[in-house]
Amino acid sequence: MRIRLAQDPEADELLGRSPLALLVGMLLDQQVPLERAFAGPRTIAGRLGRDLDAREIASYDPDQFAALFAAAPAVHRYPKAMAARVQALATYLVEHYDGSAEKVWEDVRDGAELLRRLLALPGFGRQKAQIFLALLGKQCGVRPDGWREAAGPYGEEGVHRSVADVVDAESLQLVRATKQEAKRAAKK
Repeated sequence: MRIRLAQDPEADELLGRSPLALLVGMLLDQQVPLERAFAGPRTIAGRLGRDLDAREIASYDPDQFAALFAAAPAVHRYPKAMAARVQALATYLVEHYDGSAEKVWEDVRDGAELLRRLLALPGFGRQKAQIFLALLGKQCGVRPDGWREAAGPYGEEGVHRSVADVVDAESLQLVRATKQEAKRAAKK
């Protein structure tokens, strides 16, 4: 799977092979540029000295994990809050999916069930869950019956609405333009 969300080869390679990294990147995708959010898992992994592991993250001392996020350059604009969210997500994965992020979307009956599972994740509201569902369907081959409908407008083909539609630098710019236009329209 070839992911191009961070627009950085090493960070994107990790996102493409680690379902946990992809899920953490989506969690971090708020109030920072999406490339920075999706580069976050690579930064965290680099500071840990190994790939992300939900059990390790869940059991990490919260103050030390927050310090890891805050070290320059900070993983996120709000390092302490986002470190806590990542730990909450990891804890949930350990408790409900044996620490395996991909089990969230494995063996689902349909898109509605996948959406319910994503909505249950700490830090995932409806929009984030629908965008991640669309990302799974469009770029990761996770396509249970009804996935596009469950993803709402983010599941539509031929749009440049969210990270689910970013496959290269050009599509990233198209997504940005769509978001800017939506903001302008909302102000009217």
